[in-house]
Amino acid sequence: MKDTAYNILTKTSCYHCGDEVISKQFKLAEKEFCCEGCKQVYSLLNEAGMCDYYNLSEQPGIKLNNVQESKFDYLNDEQISNKLLCFKDEKLSKVVFYVPVIHCSSCVWLLENLHLINPNIVQGRVQYMKKEVSVLFQHQEISLREVVILLAKLGYEPSISLANEEEQKVKTNKKIYYQLGVAGFCFGNIMLLSLPDYFDFTGRFHQEMGSWIGFLMLILSLPVLIYSDLDYLKSAYQAYKYKMMNLDVPISLGIMALFGVSVFEIVSHTGAGYLDSFAGLIFFLLLGKAFQQKTFDTLSFERDYKSYFPISVTVLEETGNETTVPVSKLATGDRILVRNAELIPADAILLKGRALIDYSFVTGESVPVEKVLGEMVYAGGRQVGEHIELEVMKAVSQSYLTGLWNNEVFTKNKESRLTSLVNSNSKRFTIIILSIATLAAIYWIWMGQMGVGVKVFASVLIVACPCALALSTPFTLGNALRALGKRNLYLKNAAVVEDLAAVDTIVFDKTGTLSDTSKSKAVWYGNILSEKEMMLVKSVMRASTHPLSRNIFQTLAGEVTEIEEVTEYAGKGLLAKVGGQIIKIGSAAFVKGEKMFTGQTVVFVSIDEVVKGYFAMNHVYRTGLENLAKELVGKYNLVVLSGDNEREKESLEAIFGKNVPMYFNQSPNDKLQYIANLKSEGHKVMMLGDGLNDAGALKMSSVGVSVTENVASFSPACDAILDAKEFSRLGNFLQMSKISVRIIKACYAISLLYNIVGLTVTVQGKLSPVFTAIVMPLSSITIMLFTTLSVGYFAGRVLKVWG
Repeated sequence: MKDTAYNILTKTSCYHCGDEVISKQFKLAEKEFCCEGCKQVYSLLNEAGMCDYYNLSEQPGIKLNNVQESKFDYLNDEQISNKLLCFKDEKLSKVVFYVPVIHCSSCVWLLENLHLINPNIVQGRVQYMKKEVSVLFQHQEISLREVVILLAKLGYEPSISLANEEEQKVKTNKKIYYQLGVAGFCFGNIMLLSLPDYFDFTGRFHQEMGSWIGFLMLILSLPVLIYSDLDYLKSAYQAYKYKMMNLDVPISLGIMALFGVSVFEIVSHTGAGYLDSFAGLIFFLLLGKAFQQKTFDTLSFERDYKSYFPISVTVLEETGNETTVPVSKLATGDRILVRNAELIPADAILLKGRALIDYSFVTGESVPVEKVLGEMVYAGGRQVGEHIELEVMKAVSQSYLTGLWNNEVFTKNKESRLTSLVNSNSKRFTIIILSIATLAAIYWIWMGQMGVGVKVFASVLIVACPCALALSTPFTLGNALRALGKRNLYLKNAAVVEDLAAVDTIVFDKTGTLSDTSKSKAVWYGNILSEKEMMLVKSVMRASTHPLSRNIFQTLAGEVTEIEEVTEYAGKGLLAKVGGQIIKIGSAAFVKGEKMFTGQTVVFVSIDEVVKGYFAMNHVYRTGLENLAKELVGKYNLVVLSGDNEREKESLEAIFGKNVPMYFNQSPNDKLQYIANLKSEGHKVMMLGDGLNDAGALKMSSVGVSVTENVASFSPACDAILDAKEFSRLGNFLQMSKISVRIIKACYAISLLYNIVGLTVTVQGKLSPVFTAIVMPLSSITIMLFTTLSVGYFAGRVLKVWG
């Protein structure tokens, strides 16, 4: 544990937040605190055995004001609390709060260990970039109000608003325009006051009126410093306080250098100062920042990505027909059909069927929860068993579904190489620039030109800001993600583009991936099925999302009936109970207990342990597969893994060649282990499979791609979802990802060249701070335009979009 309060010039710092201790009355266990709030937080952590929190950094805590618990009484209203909750069952509730004071790793550590403070809190998870914390808690033991009060007592009071999130964002984004307006007003007036001094060739005006004009300019500059420049100074102070180096440190040093020297000259009557440069510098910095924000909002690949998110859902029309629609078009009041293993896309009421909901994506609890007719079923659950019918009660939350896809349970703990490179280089870059600025300033001061030295110091820090370097990766990968989305390859996040570029081995599943099950014909061999038996088989097929099941379902005629129970065994088949009869549908080994080789993919059917026959699938390979194979052979290591028998081996060898390894009769676990072995040999593996059946292999691979026709194929295990119609463009997708990485490297070169030229001119005192403030945003704008135009150009050539 760190030392207790320390003294600097007899001043004692608060053990929790680091503020000065004025009174000795707030003392606990030899530790001194500035107020009762900080003392309470320490007491909470100490009782929970969580004082390791103080080892993370010096004074990691946030200063806490007195918490008025009564102001949270409105959370006792059930209607209000239900609006805030995103999930609730018999035992657990989940809520997501925006907590603006989250600022460092200490905050993350504390909020993710809330369960140690109060055991009724099951889990806390922080989205640092969004400043959001999700809390899963036992609502029978602790209320939502008590959760909020606990957060407030720890110094993390959430910002609670029932208003539309987008409206809140608009209000937040207006702040920069207010800051820009203040800076522009003051800059214009300071320039007007400076004009007489610019044209005072005799110096008489400065002698008579200089001091008064100087003080007026100083007054006008204070709003610029206190309000317009506040975000830069706060960011730099936080970096200094926690011994970090961010991009705002050199900017703030340059600004304070200009302001400090100006105040000295005006107060000492030794000069007019540089307040015009100071105000102009901040005005143009904010102007560039506002332009960047506007451009970023326009591109907003994050928003576009969510709108492309391809989960589809089966909607039941009034006529009884089933229609597949994108989940984004799902509306309140729609009646939907959810099959076994499908994800529930929106909060809905159960209308028909027996619902067993697996909420492991939401709560981590894998035991299915049974729901009764008329009960609410929350988005994110997965149906286990027979198909059910639901009525949508709330609009679909794309961001919520995206959050499920990015759930840490399914992350592969891969760090982006490019992001890591940018972060490390930005820190080194900042240190180097600080050194250059200091040396240049010392040189000019030594030459007897202190004013030039100050201007050079500020100019170097501004012109060499590594913002362009930091923007290159997210803008390039984000634009690439959007371009790929336009061709119906939907990536989990922008970092997957980089992973695609690194792939050297491609592993293909066969059924539903290489073969087009929508065009395959299911032919029945065996005893003639009665009308009732046909209905039983079709009803069971309706409950499955497997491509073969969907194909057989479309082939069979007749009505469907209710299923009492159904279990789907990955890679094997279905076991169901319908009308008291036991139906088994799947492989020969699963249904008959023995293997059978027919030269085709077969799906056996037994009713009450009597084998009735089998469906034989005449496989049709995907359009363009031969050309795709020719394109990929020689560039990548190709492998075919199939759960079917090897009778189609000759056909596949005619397409891929005899040098491509092919393995048949592979179980889901066999596929997973094969990919694990490839990765252990250092290969970057992309696996293409049909979703849930290959979930293990998709998760194990470097890039897992789920190939889908028109069913709901949302699987957290995969990194991307590919519309089967675009399968033949796989080579183009890989080529586009490689081009994107090259564009990022080109951005690095542009940024480096810009800084070399800019620094060469600036250290000679040839650029003023105001001019560098204009030039600096141009580097960021150049990178944004370069990445947008470059990705757009190559997307047009390679993907035939944005042409």
